Amino acid sequence: MSYYNDKNNYSGNRPRFFSTVAVALISALLGGVMAVALVPSIYGNKQPAPTNQVVLNSGATTPTIKTDGATTNFSVAQIAKAVGPAVVGIANFQSRGSLFGGGGSSEVGSGSGFIVDAQHGYIITNNHVVTGAEKLVVSLADGRNITAKLVGADDRTDLAVVQISDTKNLTATQQGDSSKLQVGEPVVAIGNPGGQEFARSVTAGVVSATNRILNIPGEASFNLIQTDAAINPGNSGGPLVNYQGQVIGINSAKNQEAGFEGMGFAIPISDALPTIKQLIEKGYASHPGLNVQIDPRYTAEYASQRGWPAGAYVSKVTQGGPAERAGIVAGDVLTKINGKEIKSSLELTHELFKYNPGDKVTVTIFRNNKTQDVSITLTEIKPQ
Repeated sequence: MSYYNDKNNYSGNRPRFFSTVAVALISALLGGVMAVALVPSIYGNKQPAPTNQVVLNSGATTPTIKTDGATTNFSVAQIAKAVGPAVVGIANFQSRGSLFGGGGSSEVGSGSGFIVDAQHGYIITNNHVVTGAEKLVVSLADGRNITAKLVGADDRTDLAVVQISDTKNLTATQQGDSSKLQVGEPVVAIGNPGGQEFARSVTAGVVSATNRILNIPGEASFNLIQTDAAINPGNSGGPLVNYQGQVIGINSAKNQEAGFEGMGFAIPISDALPTIKQLIEKGYASHPGLNVQIDPRYTAEYASQRGWPAGAYVSKVTQGGPAERAGIVAGDVLTKINGKEIKSSLELTHELFKYNPGDKVTVTIFRNNKTQDVSITLTEIKPQ
């Protein structure tokens, strides 16, 4: 994530920043209660990419709810009956040798997922649910426990796809259009809070807000859906469903700060599907980048004190990359992408992820109390 993350300290004539202030929103990833810290990368366990093109919602069995072109709201009971069979539990097993000094493996965490292609057994979940897994076991609504393979995972978006080979009598979800969500719209969350003991728990609420930004790796790449439907540890990767029985979000995080209740967050499905399709078709996801490192400690408050604009402060430029070729240097502040204002490193990520590698964008930079526009062709950022 070289284009928005920088762990290097400032030196020389670069400005000294205030100490990073703890973020008031204490958000927790919900992949289950982990017994240990998980290994930071799973790409070494990646399975060969399937040769077929992804066709979501394929399979012999699909939810019984049908809209027939009309907007029809269904009861929570109907939604649970139709969508529940497509929701699965995902258990993450890792070697005991690295955990307890013994042999074999044990379950170190669990989360949820949902089937998007019944014919091929493709299941969407969060990256943090499967991170470090040496073995994945999917629990189906009919009681089957099936070993799954990791098709692909992406830590930049916290998305992953796993696959099961036994596709008998699977149910696939229907995907909705999360871009059309309205605040106050009723939604249902389905998942496995606390593991299999509470599998396919159903909670109801509303869309509390859209376009929320959280400073959490992966989730920071999206404008998230906020909901008051109860979401708890183990719900990660499960679906957030509208009252037409369509998945409109992937439950991923919640606010655990004392005194706060009913603040869960989901990745919008319409924003997630391009990455999901890449994971299925290629086994990995690539993203657009500038080949710069951005220091997130550059805040609007600090910028105001210096008389500088809010933006994304460039701490390092990759040699030979598109930013260097465009004339961007360390110390520049990126303030706009194609005319869209950028006020932080997170907003830079949001804007960049609207484009594809190879797209040409105009970047506005602030340098020496002046602004100027440069044209940059976005490069492809692949998994490390």
